[in-house]
Amino acid sequence: MKQNDNTPETARPATPLQGVRVLDLGQYIAGPGAAMVLGELGASVVKIEPLTGDQARHIGRYGESMLRSYSRGKQSIALDLKSEAGREVAWRLIADSDVVIQNLRPGAAEALGLGAQAVRSRHPRVVYLSITGFGEHGPSRERPGYDVAAQAESGLMAVTGEPDGLPQKVGVPIIDAAAAHLGAQAVLAALYGREKTGAGETLHTSLLEVALHLQATTWCDYLGGAPEPTRIGAGQPNNAPAAEVVPTRDGHIVLSAYADAHWVRFCHAMGRRALATDARFCSNAQRVQHRDALRAVLRECLSDLSSEECVALLGRHQIVAGAVRSYRQVLDSPDLHASGMLVDAVAADGSHYRALALPYRLGDAPRAAPPAAPACGADTDAVLAACGYGASDIAVLRRAGAVG
Repeated sequence: MKQNDNTPETARPATPLQGVRVLDLGQYIAGPGAAMVLGELGASVVKIEPLTGDQARHIGRYGESMLRSYSRGKQSIALDLKSEAGREVAWRLIADSDVVIQNLRPGAAEALGLGAQAVRSRHPRVVYLSITGFGEHGPSRERPGYDVAAQAESGLMAVTGEPDGLPQKVGVPIIDAAAAHLGAQAVLAALYGREKTGAGETLHTSLLEVALHLQATTWCDYLGGAPEPTRIGAGQPNNAPAAEVVPTRDGHIVLSAYADAHWVRFCHAMGRRALATDARFCSNAQRVQHRDALRAVLRECLSDLSSEECVALLGRHQIVAGAVRSYRQVLDSPDLHASGMLVDAVAADGSHYRALALPYRLGDAPRAAPPAAPACGADTDAVLAACGYGASDIAVLRRAGAVG
């Protein structure tokens, strides 16, 4: 990247990774998601699937949604990597790749001879990303790891839920999704480094490490001597009102006004200025101590208003608030539509589905809208031909069961 680049923003390409080739050996979300991020930034992505397909193809409707979300714009080739011929195809693809990504079960890539050490010893310019459940070195390194296990073992579930209820997981696979984006971030750093050194890199992350990283503030507080955090439901243990869930006439809002200046603005907005100097509420520490009384005040102030009225009123006074919306309500939100995040993914047969684009823009360029996720092995012949296989070679591979 050049320093002091004066190129007008609108003249810069919307696909900064154009020319970068990515080989996706992943399953489910984390690995395929990292490859998808790179693809939406302009990279060309080939997804290697088993002859029976990514495991996500076998777990029903939600698995199909994983593929729709995280395999858009990719080419799919179905290979039997346990066969010599299938591995030879994989090696040809690796030789033509800048990045290899895998999140197979622990040891699977190494057993196939396609682990990081084997790949980078033959192709040192390759950036190789491995995403595991619990890391490469600890006693849990051979355990399979899913999102929910990382939520449990990172402490996240211990602080999520009501104090008298069961530990709760976050309602979506947030660790898998975060691992995809953080893995892609690491790849981007390694590609930038390769421009300077000419050498690729071996990258490792795990769902456990990502889950810990997402809780950095709470962990830092605990490591600094704070009491061990526990489930408290709504609110935050050391601030009030913070992340409070408040009932309204037609639903709920969340509200944060724990800085003293914000609390004073809230009291003025509600026409209850005396609350600002009430001994129970005049400082954050006092509001934390009298949280139950504070919550009663919030309900008194807001329960007769609709959620939209609350958000509008508090917003005018620069107080953070948000309506708790269902997915249907979010889909109808003008903010969602204005963001441009909803894109159409179109298949070769003209069918299409809506999906979410990357959550950032590159200058004034339109958001990427890659084609729909491919069927398993949909591009096998095209990928093989690009690797130098002729029609007769491909026929031999099919007869041998090395490709699907």
